[in-house]
Amino acid sequence: MNILHSKIVGDSNKNIIIVHGFLGMGDNWISQANKIAESGFKVHLIDLRNHGKSFWSNEFSFDLMVEDIYEYITYHNISNLYMIGHSMGGNISMLFAKNYPELLKKIIIVDIVPKAYKPHHDYILESLKSLDFNIIKSRNDADSQLSKLISDKRVRQFLLKNLYWKDQDTLGLKINLEILFKFKNKLSLVFKEDFSFKKPTLFIHGENSNYVEESDYDLMSSYFKNLEIVKVPSASHWVHADNPKFFLEKTINFLN
Repeated sequence: MNILHSKIVGDSNKNIIIVHGFLGMGDNWISQANKIAESGFKVHLIDLRNHGKSFWSNEFSFDLMVEDIYEYITYHNISNLYMIGHSMGGNISMLFAKNYPELLKKIIIVDIVPKAYKPHHDYILESLKSLDFNIIKSRNDADSQLSKLISDKRVRQFLLKNLYWKDQDTLGLKINLEILFKFKNKLSLVFKEDFSFKKPTLFIHGENSNYVEESDYDLMSSYFKNLEIVKVPSASHWVHADNPKFFLEKTINFLN
């Protein structure tokens, strides 16, 4: 059995799993995890399959990733469970809440709703595929190459966290790019049937995010019956990084 890699922060009988987004990893959330742990939680920063230090697989879907998390919970004998999911991780968290509501105490969905989005990762994935590690010998080399295709420095920094040394002389990517490329048009979660999750749910989104409209609130409320909605000022899709103080204050208050 393949168990997801994780970094665990804090020591408590209250466990919180943070589910990262597409092309990310648990480590993206380390500063937030430290603060949440200080407020009385054991935080599990998981790497989803084909991401970070977790196993690679030719199979990749939201359903499979929900089962990976279920197996992780079983393996680590976790009870008293809370969950935070951002972007794709929010989709996985919502599906987990649908499939395993009895396992969760509370859930936080960050800047994603269960609706059809237009595919928009093509240029990022194409940019990553353009990296030639026969020529690229440093992070700066990789950044220089990506900058020809991706002007946003912060997006490049996020992507470059996936760099690692395969051996003394060769860089590579932690993500399974070939498989993720095939999945790029399947990143939306649309529920085909009604369900009703009655546990406390926080839906938190960026004021300037292009992922969430206020008209989506009714859709969220139709599935999550005990819903609190928070709009984060001066924040885009990376809510937790754009306005960390506000994000953490609302998150920790809700969890406690």
